[in-house]
Amino acid sequence: MVHNDSEFFDVLIVGAGLSGIDAAYRLRERNPDLKYLMVEQRERIGGTWDLFRYPGVRSDSDIFTLSFPWNPWRGDRTMATGGEIRDYLENTARDFGIYPHIQFSTEVVSANFDTDTDLWTVDLLVDDEPRTERARMLYLCTGYFRYDAGYRPDFPGEEDYAGTMVHPQFWPEDLDHTGKKVVVIGSGATAVTLIPALAADAEHVVMLQRSPSYLFPYPWTDPMTNLAQRLLPKQLAHDLIRYRNVAITMALYLFCRRFPKTARRLIRRLAVHYLPKGYDVDKHFKPAYEPWDQRLCVIPDADFYKTVGDGSAEVVTDTIAGFTEHGVRVSSGRVLDADIVVTATGLDLVAFGGIALSVDGEAVDPGDRYGYRAYLLNDVPNFAWSVGYTNASWTLRVDLTSKAVADLVAHMRSNGYTRAYPTLNGRQPEAHAFFELDSGYVKRSGHRMPKAAHEGPWHVRHNAFLDAVDARRYDVTEEMRFS
Repeated sequence: MVHNDSEFFDVLIVGAGLSGIDAAYRLRERNPDLKYLMVEQRERIGGTWDLFRYPGVRSDSDIFTLSFPWNPWRGDRTMATGGEIRDYLENTARDFGIYPHIQFSTEVVSANFDTDTDLWTVDLLVDDEPRTERARMLYLCTGYFRYDAGYRPDFPGEEDYAGTMVHPQFWPEDLDHTGKKVVVIGSGATAVTLIPALAADAEHVVMLQRSPSYLFPYPWTDPMTNLAQRLLPKQLAHDLIRYRNVAITMALYLFCRRFPKTARRLIRRLAVHYLPKGYDVDKHFKPAYEPWDQRLCVIPDADFYKTVGDGSAEVVTDTIAGFTEHGVRVSSGRVLDADIVVTATGLDLVAFGGIALSVDGEAVDPGDRYGYRAYLLNDVPNFAWSVGYTNASWTLRVDLTSKAVADLVAHMRSNGYTRAYPTLNGRQPEAHAFFELDSGYVKRSGHRMPKAAHEGPWHVRHNAFLDAVDARRYDVTEEMRFS
């Protein structure tokens, strides 16, 4: 446990996942003598990659862009398992001197900024005991969804079901699906990851979806990665692979947005190629929306299609009419027998980890504020929030954010400033959603997130290339106030 030998920390970081570890490294890289504390509600490092333990859990973007640019990924596969990512984070924190600054089993309940002292007073529960810390800057690396609850609709008649019902966010360690009949409700990234892993041991698996998602096969390995790792120094190889993968990801995204009809045909042809001849692709794999209106689900080596193709898993596109004692009844009248029902029904969006923020005792509602460069809030002093991309690897934006926050802290310290915040100067720009997605979790609770504008630093881009270019000419004082 870290104890402060002065009256306050320079920065208090909340969250010891990808964002938090990167924040600690970048802050100290720019400000070597910085005093910081990182608090983590869970008992160990990992964030998302410690929370999710369901079978087959893995990254849904390539690991060379998801890992840190300053600590090369050692593996050769394009994607990594959840356990591999958590181990990487643990080792990174230890190797780079971050681990001693982390205080585990610590929940942040609320935080108030006092303009008389220009300090945040942060109320904590440490092992369920109340404690208070003070910090010049509060940096939230808490992600954008609730850890204590997933989205879970109420299903008609579910009280009649006698089997096991589980949400992937809270997968029991002792749940054995071997030889069982499993129904997975949902069609997103979690569902398509679960199906091949469950089907390897289950008697039969059904994915019950109300509507299809776009699935995109992606190789586990590729020759260029193997060649670069074999011939080049590890950092150079990592950089080369990383830049190549960023280019591929962004090119695919921009192609889908610019030429949606062509992209639809391409994705459909891939499905036809991997699925058995005569399979009803248009019923089960033809979404009503355009590619990237919702996230594109990556399936490594087309494992999902292959599992459906060999008959060990089945896709049923229908709505739930009700539950029976032994399964799920769909609207067509069919009953899907199930020893286990998995509700892969999505996340519950929340800003700032649900922490109650205030300035001089006045509550800060995230939905009433605008995001400045996607990481500050208008008129909230000495505050930053780290959130990644939804159309590319999370870490690409997170790392840009951490470097920008580190520059801001350095600017404040070198000029003797104790307060900094962006301001709209009374303007109310036309607002749009922070996340440009039509996904269910965004529709349900996008209003809880900060707003974005169409202009200047208040525009939240979803383009890693443009953000990287902008970061090189970043003016730390643009529409900022210092005192």
